[in-house]
Amino acid sequence: MYIDQRIFHPLAGKDGCAMKRDEKRIYYVSSESVTEGHPDKVCDQIADGILDAYLAQDERARVAVEVMVSKDTVMLAGEITSTAQVDIPMVTREIIRRIGYIEKGRGFDAESCVILTNISKQSADISRGVTKPVIGKEILGGGDQGIMYGYASDETSNLMPLPIELSHRLTRQLAKVRKSGKADFIYPDGKSQITMLYNEEHRPLYIHSIVISTQHSESISHEELEKFIRSEVIEPVIDKKWLREETLIHINPTGRFVIGGPAGDTGVTGRKLMVDSYGTIGKHGGGAFSGKDSTKVDRSATYMARYVAKNIVAAGLARKCEVSITYVIGGIKPESIDIETFGTETIDMRLLQSIVKHTFCFEVAEVIHDLELRKPQFIKTAAYGHFGREDEGFRWEDTDKAEMLRELAKQLSAER
Repeated sequence: MYIDQRIFHPLAGKDGCAMKRDEKRIYYVSSESVTEGHPDKVCDQIADGILDAYLAQDERARVAVEVMVSKDTVMLAGEITSTAQVDIPMVTREIIRRIGYIEKGRGFDAESCVILTNISKQSADISRGVTKPVIGKEILGGGDQGIMYGYASDETSNLMPLPIELSHRLTRQLAKVRKSGKADFIYPDGKSQITMLYNEEHRPLYIHSIVISTQHSESISHEELEKFIRSEVIEPVIDKKWLREETLIHINPTGRFVIGGPAGDTGVTGRKLMVDSYGTIGKHGGGAFSGKDSTKVDRSATYMARYVAKNIVAAGLARKCEVSITYVIGGIKPESIDIETFGTETIDMRLLQSIVKHTFCFEVAEVIHDLELRKPQFIKTAAYGHFGREDEGFRWEDTDKAEMLRELAKQLSAER
């Protein structure tokens, strides 16, 4: 949505009229994040924790787990085919405990919650599409159809859009102060939201508003909580260069957030897809990630698309990049690969497409191998986003192909 810059521009006069008549127009971008205690994220972490537990014993486990939490009950359903033996209720309780739901009498806690399971084996019809009877080399088909997207932008050092990056920083900081022991009045459930203003060149200008909602004890007043959140959560992670005098800050806008987590709201896996990816910037194919092993291309191909997009931007071949990959169930290779750079490319787009297909392999088995998607690592992705996490050692965040892309671009451009 475009808005008249005269309303918000710092050079606007007191009467709202712009000081320069040729000022450009600006628009909003909003993104949100949630803490690991949010009901939906409790589900994602349980699902990925179960996946990791199976992969730790059996790297070829086929796992598709869905979780729902409501009041004092956890419900798990799905399909698992594996040689591993996993105590699913024990894993579930440990994850809930680690998140911070340990206090009895608050409606939901790790020890007393009811756990219901309905797990069966993977459908033989799906299995025959994934497993290919080839000797000497592993060949896999995609575990489902779908269109998967990856995105990268030079707005931040980790090549993520700035609004989602700042939103994640706020929720991570909120969790950090809670776990440090200095804020025993803060409980696990929480949210953040950043609304940023961008200029006509699609560059961030400044933060229009910040929203933080956190579950809290009844013992702290709204005024005390607001003061604490400003000084201990917002100020340590938000650079002052993004703030203006008119930046709005909303802390627990309803004034009270005592009942939280599964006791206050039902949670389901895969319901925070934009939090998991790039906020409201970039497309999303609709497939959830958590609880699925890497033969499910809505997870593995999304990671691959991010890997390709990030390397393109890191190579300086575009300032922004969105990669889409389409698979059919049972397909060894994608049906299509498309690259969108929004007019920011530095080389011919046909050449860029050619370079990408020469540099990366998009066969399902190769994606799984190249991105190391058979090792237990996924519970770390289940809160605070799957992308931009350069300190977690995720292969899809590496930019090891950037130099190759750059050199190929120079070579092929010179030959033209």
